[in-house]
Amino acid sequence: MKRGFNRNVSLLLLLVTYSIPLLSQQDTSKKKTVDIISEFKPVLKASAKINFNPSPAPNDTVRPVLNYNIPNQNLLFAYQPGTLQPLALSIDSGGRWDNSSYVKAGFGSLKSPLVEAGFSLGDGKTAGLNIYAKHISAEGKRDFQDFSNTKFALKGFLQTSKNLEWDATLGMQQDRYNKYGFMPATLSFPKDSIQQRFQTITGGLGFHNLKLTDFGLSYSPRVKMDVFSDNHKNNESNTFIDLPLQKTIGKVFAVNLGVTFDLTRLKPDNKSAINNTFYYISPSVLFKTPNINLQAGVRPSWDNKTFKMFPNIMAEIGTDDQRFTFQAGLIGYLRKTSYQYLSSQNPWLYVPGMLNNSAIEERYAGFKGSAGDHLTYSAKVGFNKITNQPLFVNDDVDGKSFFVINEPGLNVLHFGAELGYTVQEKFSLLTGLNFNQYTKLKENEKAWGLLPLELKAAMRLQVLKDLWLKSDLFAWSGPQYKTMSGGADKLSGAFDLNAGLEFRFSKSLNFWAQFNNLFNNTYQRWNQYPVYGFNFQAGIIFSFDQKNIFTQK
Repeated sequence: MKRGFNRNVSLLLLLVTYSIPLLSQQDTSKKKTVDIISEFKPVLKASAKINFNPSPAPNDTVRPVLNYNIPNQNLLFAYQPGTLQPLALSIDSGGRWDNSSYVKAGFGSLKSPLVEAGFSLGDGKTAGLNIYAKHISAEGKRDFQDFSNTKFALKGFLQTSKNLEWDATLGMQQDRYNKYGFMPATLSFPKDSIQQRFQTITGGLGFHNLKLTDFGLSYSPRVKMDVFSDNHKNNESNTFIDLPLQKTIGKVFAVNLGVTFDLTRLKPDNKSAINNTFYYISPSVLFKTPNINLQAGVRPSWDNKTFKMFPNIMAEIGTDDQRFTFQAGLIGYLRKTSYQYLSSQNPWLYVPGMLNNSAIEERYAGFKGSAGDHLTYSAKVGFNKITNQPLFVNDDVDGKSFFVINEPGLNVLHFGAELGYTVQEKFSLLTGLNFNQYTKLKENEKAWGLLPLELKAAMRLQVLKDLWLKSDLFAWSGPQYKTMSGGADKLSGAFDLNAGLEFRFSKSLNFWAQFNNLFNNTYQRWNQYPVYGFNFQAGIIFSFDQKNIFTQK
């Protein structure tokens, strides 16, 4: 019994021992709390990105090729008699004008009045009209040594669409001379018997596209007509029709196809009319790059129904900087011989009894270029053949009139050179030299009236802001002429130096003066016709903005 009691007591003590801690942990009076061991933060997984690593563009060391189309400013070396200037007078403005209209007037020592005017109308982009008029005359110291020139011209253009532009010309010119070169000088003539008067009425019309068509075509047809007459009832009409067409193929090739007509009809007083007509076709292929310009073609021509074939081959090869260009060519063409053309060379001629067009074949080589920013140069040597070259010889009575005779054929060794120096618009100097050696004439002993050597120079200098100086030099070796006895002789050479100045008083008013033949050299361009000696002219120029004269909307 006692053993059972003790076992019960032992169990009770064990139970109490384990129950006391449990009762202490179940204290309901204590506030319930939650202990946070770590904070949960949702994070997206990093996405894959494209890494850009920019690098600078490589330096472009290639020089850009710029293709410029600059007109050739070289002298035109003509193988024909030079134009007569009885009065060595060359007057123009020495400065650059911002105004578009002006009136110029003056008077000189040879009782030589000068009146000149020019007006411009239109916007200059889509439409424009230029009006020009001039009159000058002079009286020399010799009997009948008078001269007069009057001209009037209208030139205008109009764009009728974005790619078509029309242009037209209309003009009149009258030249008056006297045949004062009779020998001996003691001879006497009624003035009306030695008068020489020429009148020309000119009209022209043409149009051209401003940019290539969709088919790569460029065209510029033109027609021009001159009505020429004198005071001896001789009349002439000259009609010129030119129909050029060019087809561009790619960037470097082009094809030219042009047709040209030149029609002349001379009706001398109480004589049968003389018809002189030629026309030609000019097919050629062009190859053009920044350094090379080639043209290869032919020019089949019909001269008064006589067929002639001319070459038309030219080449220009230049350096990359365009500072040196080699030139060569083999070309041929017809030059019209008309009463109008002959009188422009020698105004003291008889009306011609026949008209033979000149056929010219040129073989040339040369170069042109520039050195630095101011110096330009060119040189050309050529060997040419001329068929039917007109020559001038004095009549065998008193020598005051010239017969036109025809030379069937001659050769010309030609050399021409030009040198120019320009500093902005403040200074310019241009010189040109022409040398012609005439050989192998078929019927004439010499090339009567043709200049063998000619030198020209022009200088312009802006001394001050409102003061300009100018100077011109004309010199040549005398031509051969036929004497009364039928022999050959040579005229003395010429050296004619001119100088002028222009001074601006105000924005609209300038004073000018021109001094001609400073060395008083009375040389002869044509046998028995000495030019004027020293002479001068002076006057004013009034310039104005056309808006002050014409109302514009």
